Amino acid sequence: MTKLANKHVWITGASSGIGEQLAILLAQQCKLLVLSGRDVTALQRVQALCSGHADVVVIPFDLSQPEQAFQICSQVAERYKRIDLLINNAGISQRSLANETLLSVDTKIIQTNVLGTIAVTKAVLPVMLRHQYGQIVVVSSIVGKFGTPLRSAYAASKHALHGYFESLRAEVFSDNVKITLVCPGFVKTNISIRALTGDGTPQQRMDAATEGGLTPRYVAQRILAAIEREQPEVVIAGYRERLGLFLWRFFPNILRNKLLRSKVT
Repeated sequence: MTKLANKHVWITGASSGIGEQLAILLAQQCKLLVLSGRDVTALQRVQALCSGHADVVVIPFDLSQPEQAFQICSQVAERYKRIDLLINNAGISQRSLANETLLSVDTKIIQTNVLGTIAVTKAVLPVMLRHQYGQIVVVSSIVGKFGTPLRSAYAASKHALHGYFESLRAEVFSDNVKITLVCPGFVKTNISIRALTGDGTPQQRMDAATEGGLTPRYVAQRILAAIEREQPEVVIAGYRERLGLFLWRFFPNILRNKLLRSKVT
């Protein structure tokens, strides 16, 4: 019996990659599993894969429309009365130079990754506070720690998530609501294929670094272990990304100089 047994769990970005693997693993343990994302067909495919004792429900919405997401999530949270674990996994990446990126693309990335995540959290948080219990997980990124080329708006969005949820942790600690920030490195998912280029169109190819990244299954398992331990933050990454974090913490100028010549695709 794990700490996740009989819990009510909600995952955004559940239609593929890390979210899909989290859903499959959690369905074997929790009581209610809510899967959210934009693609209803993909969510239903994941729903069919979730064999276990959980009641698996599909609730689609678009995080790039924060007000709409808030309204839908508020209604769902009240309907199920209790949400024990919220995993904010949905988001969109970027592959373009800042100077070549339309402001509308920057806006979409910020709206989706930051305001959309905040909207879902604000919808679920009152239910957790009412029960004086809950855990909110935010899947950020290594670039939530330092920025790299071709990721200006994406890095900004992940930095914003760290600021927001570090503040929220301090506010809800006494209400027994825990916050866990997850910082993955390269993971072999569709994130680079769907990443937005300067004009807002998807890149439609997988980066070499992403191709060689960690498997979504492994990352999902590590995330669940961090949830069980109620870790404030966890880094799940390969040697290259971990070295970057080490340099950023102790020798930031060395990393800055390396990033000037880096290829991060």
